[in-house]
Amino acid sequence: MKTILSLLLASFVLGIIALGSGAYNMAATEKHWKITEKLIEWVRDSSIKARAEDLTVPLLEDTELLAQGAEHYNAMCTICHLAPGMKPTELSAGLYPQAPIFHQRETTTDETKRMEHAKAYFWVIKNGLKMTAMPAWGLSHDDQAIWGMVAFIFKLGHMTPEQYENLINSTQSHAHGGEDNGHGHSH
Repeated sequence: MKTILSLLLASFVLGIIALGSGAYNMAATEKHWKITEKLIEWVRDSSIKARAEDLTVPLLEDTELLAQGAEHYNAMCTICHLAPGMKPTELSAGLYPQAPIFHQRETTTDETKRMEHAKAYFWVIKNGLKMTAMPAWGLSHDDQAIWGMVAFIFKLGHMTPEQYENLINSTQSHAHGGEDNGHGHSH
């Protein structure tokens, strides 16, 4: 038993020395080691699920919620997550991990999965994600605004550029931001 513990300790110390020497490349132009990527995904997904599971999802089909979400998405999210018909931006191209491109995702028809995704999207939008460039919009936007973005993300699946532009143009008079906390701004 002592031999096994000694080997584990020696392996741990060697691992720390190797990582501290710069052996692991932190550049965004290099992918993580497969084991690192799997570990990060597992920790991220487990963390989000544990914190989002008790959320109550509002009616995501509400037209005012969708309009608010469309405007927020257009103003805040397209630089990383893009929009239908939009080419990658300099910022989106340089992100690692890459931000999800929601208009290219398949729509979820399973209602249980849809609610799980809604809760996870809400939690991530509100709280952000460490080391991904995803900001915590909950610091400047209320829950209603964040649920609006979630509702809009669900509508983005396979939306055409024309449909996107029509929806965005129909919401231009809507105020943007967390007006209740002084962080809002208008377009």
